[in-house]
Amino acid sequence: MGFSLQDLFALAVGYLFGSIPFGLILTRLAGLGDVRAIGSGNIGATNVLRTGRKDLAAATLALDALKATLAVAVAQSAFGASTGLSAAAGAFLGHLYPVWLGFRGGKGVATFLGGMLGVFWPGAVTFAMTWLLVAYLFRYSSMAALTASLGAPLVALLFGRSDVAAVFFVLALLLWLRHAENIRRLFKGAETKIGAKASV
Repeated sequence: MGFSLQDLFALAVGYLFGSIPFGLILTRLAGLGDVRAIGSGNIGATNVLRTGRKDLAAATLALDALKATLAVAVAQSAFGASTGLSAAAGAFLGHLYPVWLGFRGGKGVATFLGGMLGVFWPGAVTFAMTWLLVAYLFRYSSMAALTASLGAPLVALLFGRSDVAAVFFVLALLLWLRHAENIRRLFKGAETKIGAKASV
């Protein structure tokens, strides 16, 4: 399967959707300042939760996921069903490297989930269930995300969706690279647990 001009357009559409920094927007609208100045400095839901605002964290999680799902739907409607994977990849890259923030974005967990939801929903269910189980058992968001990001494309492969598996294994690799510091802290026993509030 080649990469067409339609796929390029879909990738661009996905990038534009993915680069919307909802965590930063919501916390600023709520009068909490720049979420990048606290905790991990990340713009994602886990760091938004460190402000103590569970509602904003939940909204950030939902919007960061749905922007990828919507990007897939828009691309497939405009350029054809086969372009969904390109849009999902674009949204993920847009979240990680948003042009509006000097290409310094989030770690892509929710956007990974939303992209998977758009192209292969059993993989998204696998991701969500794995994340919830690992988070419940160990209370580390990073550990949950790292584990779930490998489980979802593996399920796609088992279902015969090698195209989805290939793209999302690459995205999982990028997600792991973005979590390099978290991995080091996990090995040192210094990783912050879910729900820990940062000083603002």
